[in-house]
Amino acid sequence: MELANKHTLRTMSASAPQMPTPSPAKPLVFALVGCGAIAPTQAQALKELPALAKLTHCVDLDEARAEAFAKKYDLKVASWTDVLADKSIDAIALCTPSGNHGALGAEALRAGKHVIIEKPLEVSVAACDALLAAQRASGRRLAVISQHRFDPASQAVRRLLLEKSLGGLIAADVRIPWYRTQEYYDSGDWRGTWALDGGGCLMNQGVHTVDLMLWLCGPVREVYARTATAAHERIEVEDLVCATLSFANGAIGTLFASTAAYPGFPVSLALHGTAGSAVLEGDELKTLAIKGRETITGPAASAHALQVATGGTRSAVQNAAAAPQNLTDPAAWKWGDAHRAQFADFINAIHENRPSLVEGEAGRAAVALIQAIYESARTGLPVSL
Repeated sequence: MELANKHTLRTMSASAPQMPTPSPAKPLVFALVGCGAIAPTQAQALKELPALAKLTHCVDLDEARAEAFAKKYDLKVASWTDVLADKSIDAIALCTPSGNHGALGAEALRAGKHVIIEKPLEVSVAACDALLAAQRASGRRLAVISQHRFDPASQAVRRLLLEKSLGGLIAADVRIPWYRTQEYYDSGDWRGTWALDGGGCLMNQGVHTVDLMLWLCGPVREVYARTATAAHERIEVEDLVCATLSFANGAIGTLFASTAAYPGFPVSLALHGTAGSAVLEGDELKTLAIKGRETITGPAASAHALQVATGGTRSAVQNAAAAPQNLTDPAAWKWGDAHRAQFADFINAIHENRPSLVEGEAGRAAVALIQAIYESARTGLPVSL
């Protein structure tokens, strides 16, 4: 039986993760470093967690941009050196170009700061390993932004897999058919470069979905891939990827990613088991089918997922200005809620001296898989992990 009931789908299969109970400790003081496209989303998330976080400073090499950002969010503009030396600052939210994450993150850790880094963790496994070594030596917490683990739909599917409700996992189909204009790549001299972007549609846009796939499906044993630069100029990296995957648990998978799929479509992640299937599309659970139960279908994609697919960083900035949403009602789950949930988890992990949901090691795993895909595409051979 097919049901097209959005409310039924969400209430039965995608109850939102509860926000962690605020710690009795005083709020952690944050500085945000890098005032570019994703910074408004992170600043808004921190501002909406007053019991847990206090964002006080921002840093950017572009002084005018830093001043404008500070004015908007009522912050102080500081230099990187001053932030490292300021003992009142507990944690750094790092939003710089990807290839700078390792060096800056390590400096912050050595200065005694906890660090949460915008994806990806770094652009190479070697750089990730150096950063993780700095974290271990510092005794501080290190996390990478991968907010889609906190989406209600993702949490629901994770529970289904852990409970074996879908049976044994046999296949995964991952699709990231996004679109970015030439102007997007021309907007920053770091975009589309190996040194600072680390790759194209997979390392930059696709890494969130790669992490989600690994969290749900487990590690990948072998990859075989092809890449191309099909629709953009003046970039060193790919805008098209096709890969086949062999998972350690015996499942097989396919992965398609692009920033050339005009006009852009929502991400989808379909998981098939011996007793059922679950299809995530955008930020929502589109279909849940389990043997002996009703098949539940929902909306094709959330409005946010379509905006991100077609609008890139501009839509991220626009959505960050939205009013706070109800974090416990799946029907009200909107852009920014998952970022707030991840920051809350990170802060409480620090207070409780426990790992957060997306530790630095998880960021390394996603980068390692993406680099293996790139190596396979370069050599024309399967690559084992």
